[in-house]
Amino acid sequence: AILGGGVSAMTTAFYLTDQPGWENQYDITVYQMGWRLGGKGASGRNAQIGQRIEEHGLHIWFGFYQNAFATIQKAYGLLGRPPGAPLATWQDAFKPQHSFCLSELIDGRWRQWLIDTPEMPGVPGTGDEDVTLWDIALTMYEWVKMWLGDLDARHGSVTVVTRSTSAVAVAETAGGGWLEAIAERIERTVETIAADVHSVFDAAWSFVQSLPALAEQDHHDHALQAATLKGVRAALQERYGAAAEDASVADDLRRLYICIDLALASLIGMLEDGVFVHGFDVINDIDLRDWLAKHGANVKISVDSAPIRGLYDLVFAYEDGDFARPNIEAGTMLRGMFRMSCAYQGGIMWKMQAGMGDTVFTPFYEVLKKRGVKFEFFHKVDELVPEAGSDLVGQIRMTRQVDVPGGAYDPLVPVKGLACWPSTPKYELLDKAQAALLQQHDVNLESNWSNWPELYAQTFKKPLPTLTLQRGVDFDAVVFGIAQDALQLICPQLVARSPTMQAAVANVKTVATQAYQVWLDRDIHQLGWPYYGRGDEEPVLTAFTEPFDTWGPMDQTLPREDWPAPYQPKNVSYFCSALPVKAYPPFSDHAYPARMAAEVKLGAINQLQHQIHALWPAVATVTGFDWSSLVDMNGGVGEQRFDSQYWRANVDPSERYVLSVVNSTQHRLRADNSGFANFYATGDWLRTGINAGCVEAAVMAGMQASRAISGYPEKIVGENDL
Repeated sequence: AILGGGVSAMTTAFYLTDQPGWENQYDITVYQMGWRLGGKGASGRNAQIGQRIEEHGLHIWFGFYQNAFATIQKAYGLLGRPPGAPLATWQDAFKPQHSFCLSELIDGRWRQWLIDTPEMPGVPGTGDEDVTLWDIALTMYEWVKMWLGDLDARHGSVTVVTRSTSAVAVAETAGGGWLEAIAERIERTVETIAADVHSVFDAAWSFVQSLPALAEQDHHDHALQAATLKGVRAALQERYGAAAEDASVADDLRRLYICIDLALASLIGMLEDGVFVHGFDVINDIDLRDWLAKHGANVKISVDSAPIRGLYDLVFAYEDGDFARPNIEAGTMLRGMFRMSCAYQGGIMWKMQAGMGDTVFTPFYEVLKKRGVKFEFFHKVDELVPEAGSDLVGQIRMTRQVDVPGGAYDPLVPVKGLACWPSTPKYELLDKAQAALLQQHDVNLESNWSNWPELYAQTFKKPLPTLTLQRGVDFDAVVFGIAQDALQLICPQLVARSPTMQAAVANVKTVATQAYQVWLDRDIHQLGWPYYGRGDEEPVLTAFTEPFDTWGPMDQTLPREDWPAPYQPKNVSYFCSALPVKAYPPFSDHAYPARMAAEVKLGAINQLQHQIHALWPAVATVTGFDWSSLVDMNGGVGEQRFDSQYWRANVDPSERYVLSVVNSTQHRLRADNSGFANFYATGDWLRTGINAGCVEAAVMAGMQASRAISGYPEKIVGENDL
C-alpha cells in the first residue's frame, strides 16, 4: 500500500516496478486523497477559464537533478508518444534556463542583478559521478581568480595601497608566519606575495595547485590555505571595501566585491571547520548567515546581500513563515548552492513547458497504470495502527470520500491533445447526488479543514463510509508518502513507540507557502521589464520584497492552455513566498483555508499596487497598477479584475514546504529506520544527501524507499559528500 501521490510516492512505485518480473513479487495500490496526484507539486486545469494551468507555486528544476531527470527521462521513453504529439519527449517537456535575477534594495531603490550562466556540457540525468569537495574548492578558487581580474580591470584605481600597508594588513589579519610558510612551499619572495590582493591570491592559488588530492592533504595544508585566504580578504577589504560599501559607487564593484567576499568566507570556513574532512553536515549546528559572519564575511553588505537572501527565498527558509526569523543549516545550504552552481548539466535551471501535473504526474500515472499499479482516488488515510506486541503496522484506516459508480475513476482530461489533471474532480464520474452536493457547497476534497463529512452526514443521514486495510489480507508493507506533518496526525501510535519518528516530528519543521498567478494582455517587454539573458530569455527573479519575493514569467506554458478569443494572454507571471503561519487551528475550523486565502489575496493586490512598479514600470507606479492589463473573462472593472486571477494559501500538511532548520538533518528519518519492519517512509523530509525540500530530494527518497523494499536501485547519485 502506497499512501499519497506526490513525487516520492510515485518514484517509489516507479522503481518497484522497473525490473522484469516485478509483478511476481508485488501487488501495488496507491491510495490518494481527492482526485489527483501531485502533493505540493499538483497542478490543475480550469475548464471555465481557458483551461489555464493553476499551480501550487513556482516549480523549476535545477540542472544538477541527476536522479530526477534520469527518472523522468525513462518515464517519457516508456510513454511512447508519437512524434509531433504534445510533449512527446522529455526534451519537449523541459527547456534549459540560463539566467536568473536578484533584487537589491540600495538607498531605497530596487536594482536588478542579472546573472547569465554558461551552458555546461552533458545532459542532466546522464551523470553518475558526484562532484567532489575538492572539485568545489578548485572551482571556487577559479571563480575568485576570475572575479579579482574583473575587479582590477574595471576598478583598479579605486584605492592605492602601498606595499608596506598591504603587507601589514595581510600579516596582522592572517597571523604571523604564514607568508614565510607559503614562500617556502612555492618558492616566492615574501615581498612579492605581500604586494597587493592579486599577488596574495596568486600565492594561494599556486599553493593549492601544488597540493595532492584531498584524501592526501592534512590539517596543516588546510590551515595554511585558510591563513592565506584571510590575507587575500584583508587586502581585498583594504583596497576595495570602502568603495563597495558606498551605495553611490557603481553596482558592478559592489557585486564583484560581494561575490569574492562570500567565496572567501565560504572557503575559509570550510577549511577551518573541517568540511573537507567530515562533509557539510559538520557545520549544520549554525545558521548560514551566522556561519558566514563567523568566518569574516562583510556584515554590512555581504551577509544579507541579494545572493544570500535569494538562497533563503529559494527554500522558504523562514521559521513559521516569519521573514524576521531566517533559519537554515549552513552545511545543507552550502551543499545545495555548490551542487546548483558546480554540478549542473546543460542549463543551470530547466523550465517545464506545461503544468507540473501535466509534465511530471501524467507520465508517472500513465506508465504505472500501464505496468499494473492500481490507483484508488478519494481515499483519505485517517490512521495507521501498530499490531500489539510487534514491530509491524497492522491496520490502515481510511475514509472513502465519495462514491464512484463502477469503481474506476479516470482522472485525466484532454487539453489540446495533452492528458492533464483538472482543477476540480470530474463530477460526471461521481455519484450524482454526492457530486451535486460537492458542487453546491464548493467542497475541497484535498483539504483537511473540509466540512464534507458533516455535509455528507446531514444530507444522507449516515457518516462517510470507512474501510480498514488489514496486514496479511490487504497489504504486507506500507509506504508512507503523504507528508512529514502528517506523521504525528496519522501515525500517533507509531510515533509513540518509535524514538526515530519522535525525533523527526520534534525537529524537522515545515512552513506554509503562498502563491498567486496573473495573466496579462501584454508581454514582458510591454510590462517594462528591461533585463534579459541570452536570446531574450525571460527572468527567474528572487530576493524581491515581501510578501512575494520570487517571480517567474512562465509564458512557455501559454500555448498549452486553451483561451478563447479575444482573451488570449501574452504573459503569465507566477509569484510565491513563505506564508506566516505559526500553528494549525483544529480541523473543525472549516473557514481557516478561506481566511488564509483572503490574506494571500490582500498581499498580492498590495504588491501589484505598491511594489510591482520596480519590475513592471510600464503598467505600475508607486501608487497604482493598471488593472486593465489583467486578462479577465468576467469583465471586471478596476481592482475587481484580480478576482479572476489565481491565488492560494498552501497550509494543508501535504502542501507545506520542508525546512532545513539548524540541527535538523541529524533527526531526519531514512526510509527503513522508523522502527517498524513493514513501514517505509518517503518524501523530501527524509535524509537523502540533499536534506532540503526539492524535487531531487523527493526522487532520492522514493528511490531510497524502493531500495529498502526491493534492493533496487542500488546507486542513488549524490547520497554522500565524501
